[in-house]
Amino acid sequence: MFNKVLVLAPHTDDGELGCGGTIARFVEEGAEVYYAAFSVCELSLQSGLPKNTLEVEVREATKELGIKPENLYLYKYAVRTFSNNRQTILDDLIKLRENLKPELILMPSLQDIHQDHQIIANEGVRAFKKSSILGYEMVWNNLSFNTQVFFVLQDRHIQKKVRALSCYRSQSHRDYLNEEFIKSLSMIRGVQIGERFAEVFEAVRWVNR
Repeated sequence: MFNKVLVLAPHTDDGELGCGGTIARFVEEGAEVYYAAFSVCELSLQSGLPKNTLEVEVREATKELGIKPENLYLYKYAVRTFSNNRQTILDDLIKLRENLKPELILMPSLQDIHQDHQIIANEGVRAFKKSSILGYEMVWNNLSFNTQVFFVLQDRHIQKKVRALSCYRSQSHRDYLNEEFIKSLSMIRGVQIGERFAEVFEAVRWVNR
């Protein structure tokens, strides 16, 4: 359906958490998938870890999902400072739009309460007015979420998501990186549509060309 898909991740691992299975499915189906992470979270790492830890881990994780190394775009905005850099971030998004011409954008939900996620979502809508946009689910950040668009996934897609997220060794203490949680949420979304596994999105804009 879509030949060019762009994933917007405020921080490394957000894209894999929100839509890792769907990314794996798009890659499998032959789509060109691009991934842009706007922070490598250097200031949020546990003491003693190298500053480039998450940069290394996101390269491993996206490779696991099948994203080409040249399709990975990394920016170094500091965590929780996106609001101070709103215009620069919008400029970066516009450059991505002009260079990649993506047909589908996968980004945080407009209902996401994390301040950095809000900036990426709001500026994403501004930058990609002519593309389809879906907001991915992050249940720990969503006070509400419109479960409107479901992507059916197979076990192999979920396994790729789990393996990709396991690359984030520096973040293994996070509850939402637990394999049981990852699989359980995809099963819940699958049950809603009579399937084994799924990921769900809110429809921000749908362009049918």
